[in-house]
Amino acid sequence: MKYNFNHIYFIGIGGISMSALAEIMLEEGIKVSGSDRSDSKIIKNLQKSGADIYIKHDSKNIGHDIDLVVYTSAIAEDNPEILRAKELNIKIMDRAEFLGAVMKNYSHAICVSGTHGKTTTTGMLSSVLIDTDLAPTIFIGGEMDSLGGNLLHGSYDLLLTEACEYKRNFLKFNPTMEVILNVEEDHLDYYKDLKDIESAFVEYAEKLPPDGHLIVNEAYSHLFNNIKCKVVTFGLDKGDYYAGNTRLIPEPSYTLMNGDKEVIEINLKVFGEHNILNSLAACAACLSLGIEPEILARGLNEFKGTHRRYEYKGEINGAVIIDDYAHHPSEMKATLKTARSYAGGRIITVFQPHTYTRTIKLLDGFAEALSMSDEAILVDIYAAREIDKGEIHSMDIINKMKNYSKNGIYAENFLEAADIVRSMAKKGDIIITMGAGNVVDIGEMLLE
Repeated sequence: MKYNFNHIYFIGIGGISMSALAEIMLEEGIKVSGSDRSDSKIIKNLQKSGADIYIKHDSKNIGHDIDLVVYTSAIAEDNPEILRAKELNIKIMDRAEFLGAVMKNYSHAICVSGTHGKTTTTGMLSSVLIDTDLAPTIFIGGEMDSLGGNLLHGSYDLLLTEACEYKRNFLKFNPTMEVILNVEEDHLDYYKDLKDIESAFVEYAEKLPPDGHLIVNEAYSHLFNNIKCKVVTFGLDKGDYYAGNTRLIPEPSYTLMNGDKEVIEINLKVFGEHNILNSLAACAACLSLGIEPEILARGLNEFKGTHRRYEYKGEINGAVIIDDYAHHPSEMKATLKTARSYAGGRIITVFQPHTYTRTIKLLDGFAEALSMSDEAILVDIYAAREIDKGEIHSMDIINKMKNYSKNGIYAENFLEAADIVRSMAKKGDIIITMGAGNVVDIGEMLLE
């Protein structure tokens, strides 16, 4: 065993990242307990694996037998379990710090970062790596059918995980390879502006050892001119690795190029130009690891996506229902552009904004993105870790959409949103439930 803890308590254990850490600790033979605000399929699975879980945050849950308390970024400092742990002098770590500590046990660690595309790109890398003799351990920020969830417990040779920039959390990691997909404005409840975000990514890249690899989107490579390790770039039409002879329909495919050299043909089963870019990042990373092009091409072709990333859910009135996690204007535009490529009818988007601060800061971007839909239905903002101070509302996005000659419809609740969609959906339409909250439930309501 490589861990010095006998009993770890996870606050927010039902989260996608926390649950994976809890599961791997259980598999390492460590006692695991934890709490969350509500029950879920993830929590039930952890309980079956032996975790003791409370559906409430309560100081009574923290006992003297706990060696370590791990909490998520969404947990407030005055959380009763945090306060009790401090009273008992129990060691406390946030999730990122704990994952960074776990990472030290691995000979090599690949971290995938960027404002968007992390989960899909990590999924693509997973699909390739599980077909090699590297026996990777994988943490992914979404469920993937070929992994049977969001975790693969492999050897201590290689760890693959996502690395989020929120609160500079990725600076707590210890990677030997970093994949940086994009650097855009987000998490503006923490960062001052884009320059502040860029500085965090540069500091993150500087953590790489001299023999490490930085795999970076060519469009952002200028930020990393002074990085001492090996820098490998990728891009749609330029970079060390780029796409030649690109085709988007019926399924994306291209010739992987390295300078003037044709490396191999890549055929994808996930749609959109943005996924070609994600796959190029995976190509650059895998080839830098010494993986054979044939294994790379096969793994990318076998990747069918992760849950909540342009995921087909079913049909209603002949219209296709798609669910997508997009919650940043760039992601939304990429998703809607993809849908437009395949839609025979209208695109009907049901959007749930995620967090008040993001909605305030990126208000115009949301309005512009939603104007790419034929019909846009908005529900209330998903609070996540924030408190509603009355400064912003989904109606503000609808009002902004008028600047782009588009109208939106506000639905007071999910039932009303489902009724609106049901009344307008026709054969050939694409209905997209979009957002990082629980908007997926609207699609499930339509299918019921």
